[in-house]
Amino acid sequence: MGSVLLGVAVGCRRDAAPRLPETGSKAQPITSTNPHRVVSLAPSITETLFALGLGDRVVGVTDFCRHPPGVAKFPKVGGYLNPSVEAVLRLRPDLVIVPAGAQQLREKFSRFSLSVLEVDHRSLDGVFASFGVIGKTFDEEERAKQVAGALRSKLDHVASRCKGLPRPRVLLAIDRMIEKDRLRDVYVAGDDGFLDQVITLAGGENAARHLGIPFPVLSAEGILRINPDVIVDLVGDMPDSASRRQEILSGWRQVAEVAAVRTGRVYPLFDVPVVPGPRTPQLVERLARCFHPDLDWPDE
Repeated sequence: MGSVLLGVAVGCRRDAAPRLPETGSKAQPITSTNPHRVVSLAPSITETLFALGLGDRVVGVTDFCRHPPGVAKFPKVGGYLNPSVEAVLRLRPDLVIVPAGAQQLREKFSRFSLSVLEVDHRSLDGVFASFGVIGKTFDEEERAKQVAGALRSKLDHVASRCKGLPRPRVLLAIDRMIEKDRLRDVYVAGDDGFLDQVITLAGGENAARHLGIPFPVLSAEGILRINPDVIVDLVGDMPDSASRRQEILSGWRQVAEVAAVRTGRVYPLFDVPVVPGPRTPQLVERLARCFHPDLDWPDE
């Protein structure tokens, strides 16, 4: 599983929501008030904490937490699917924040009398709700409202630019083996919740939503059957270069009959933030530029 897919794998849910969600939350944190030593067990959680000005409370993160850049120097506790309990305990946290669906982690840390907070970043609804939950936990509710409001405004701005335009059928490739002139085992965004909503906000229609699973794995034949108008290939954090782009595009020539390939609408995107959270507007705008290139977009 590649880094792009790992970035959203804990966020898979069947939850199509074409509207921009509300910021309120009914979740109740189970923690002591205003903790000062926090371990974050997902990249999306880490980014949210820093966006709320709480980075100085973070004492440990996962191996996959890479933003903001200074996080690379923080103590690591392993992956968010299999963190080291010993590494977490050594950091003496007064709060561990875990992604939704990790019930075994909640139970495991609770056995050591650690306070555990669960946040749900598996959809945009969950992203917005998490600001309220974390803000309340850290006694930063006003700051949380401001950050959530700014995030909402940015998403609204991009969505409004695409409003009323024809929606191309989009295949969003989030992980695959890059091989010259060959295409196989392509992981795409399906009925996952977060990425499906992002495609909608960017003015597209998810061509793989009907498959009914979060991250379908498609062969060349499967892509031919779907026949999308636009293909966006999220190639992670590999360096961008003309030769690398040609190598990436060469694989898609295996499905030359697909509408997106025929019309030259295959877009490799390098270094795009796919982690649910504060940087989501950047992802939405980058996708919207691919879906609607004729709009008057400002220079990047």
